[in-house]
Amino acid sequence: MKITIIAGARPNFVKIAPLIKAINNSNKEKNRISYRLVHTGQHYDKKMSDNFFEELNIPFPDINLCCGGGTQAEQTAVIMVAFEKELSQRPCDLVIVVGDVTSTMACSITAKKMNTKVAHIEAGIRSFDLTMPEEINRMVTDSLADYFFTTTQWATENLLHCGITEDRIFKVGNIMIDTLIDNMNRFKKPNIYDKISLLSGAYFVLTMHRPANVDEVEHLTLTLKEITNNVHNLPVIFPMHPRTASILSEHKIEAENLHIIEPLGYLEFNYLVKNAKAVITDSGGITEETTVMRVPCLTLRNNTERPETCSMGTNVLVGTNPANIKPYIDKVFSGQWAKGSVPELWDGHTAERIVNILLSM
Repeated sequence: MKITIIAGARPNFVKIAPLIKAINNSNKEKNRISYRLVHTGQHYDKKMSDNFFEELNIPFPDINLCCGGGTQAEQTAVIMVAFEKELSQRPCDLVIVVGDVTSTMACSITAKKMNTKVAHIEAGIRSFDLTMPEEINRMVTDSLADYFFTTTQWATENLLHCGITEDRIFKVGNIMIDTLIDNMNRFKKPNIYDKISLLSGAYFVLTMHRPANVDEVEHLTLTLKEITNNVHNLPVIFPMHPRTASILSEHKIEAENLHIIEPLGYLEFNYLVKNAKAVITDSGGITEETTVMRVPCLTLRNNTERPETCSMGTNVLVGTNPANIKPYIDKVFSGQWAKGSVPELWDGHTAERIVNILLSM
């Protein structure tokens, strides 16, 4: 079987690492799957891209389509044109896409127009919020894919409700958790840890990049003040996304306990998360990682495509109103936060299950 694996943005790299490892392990017995790794170039900042290949032992891509920058429509178009050329020159039996970024949707459309089968890893998750670009990407990808690998029964049910037949849906677990479990003993202390003498369980980690939280400077600054004023003077470590940095470039935030740093690599960032008192974020993927690491997580969103992190895990939806933040931070300090549990099949073996299914096709 010849497959093409698509990676384009930071979350994709975390998800393809265990898949490639599982394929390579399977091929040690008999070379049954050949793969070509295509990087669309959607994320082109070194901290957002190259470092992940190095840290997670992912082979460097067979080709980088260099499709970074531009509006979402422009980027979608550029990726489709570039991937069409790539797939014409290097045809395959199956294109594998992961997650819900622009590259996922663009390459799925292109593959199907070229009569190539598509498998979607992390299929079926839904926020039901059509203002989110990721939701559009998920819906379009799932409307085109031939095979669906889901993280939970809830995601499976979403696909069944859309008319997808059971024989094309495979509940395999969360592939991103494979990477987390595989690398937990390799987490490394970032420079900021000793620089400001951080202590385990005595600081907060903050990430924000979604438009609802960062596009308006006044809202963003109010959110930051609400957080820094209510964490009992504990440090707040904020690895700032380039998108957020550009918005805040002309506005100084005055808070002695706020430490804004550049984006971190995977191993350093998760060291921070694992040892934090709590995480405040608007990222979906981080809520899954905090659930497995049993770290309290406050999500600055009104909805989530990963409800299991709330119903079973350590995550709560705080919303985007800064006034909502304090009561939840107070709950962290009161010791009343739910300990949480780990969803079924989030056990570090998802990639192996996917490869076994691919071999059985």
